[in-house]
Amino acid sequence: MKRLLLLFLIACSGSKVVFDGASFDVELARTADEKAKGLMFRESLHDYQGMLFVFDGEQQRSFWMKNTLISLDMIFISENGTVVDVQTAVPCKSDPCRLYVSPPARYVLEVNAGLAGKNSVGVGSQAKITLR
Repeated sequence: MKRLLLLFLIACSGSKVVFDGASFDVELARTADEKAKGLMFRESLHDYQGMLFVFDGEQQRSFWMKNTLISLDMIFISENGTVVDVQTAVPCKSDPCRLYVSPPARYVLEVNAGLAGKNSVGVGSQAKITLR
């Protein structure tokens, strides 16, 4: 019965990225405008929440932190769900802002800085991505 309830709750929830031992509820950034804005101007982000950038296909990704107020872990994920890189990004206070460049990736998960390490998420970790 408990397992059935858990499956029901998972089925009714929004988009998620799950690693072995850690689950993140995520907002999706799919459009060009959503990707450009990202987590800009946010003063905080709840633990185990984040933003998942969804791209068409795998290629090198680059991000910057202009107008982003909180430090973030950027978890770069391949098409098959394998983590290919993790970088901790800090807010940019003045131009030029540093670019954070990844190996080829299809998804980028942004969460509070330190959560990747705290949850043993690193290169080679496997992610299960549920888009809703």
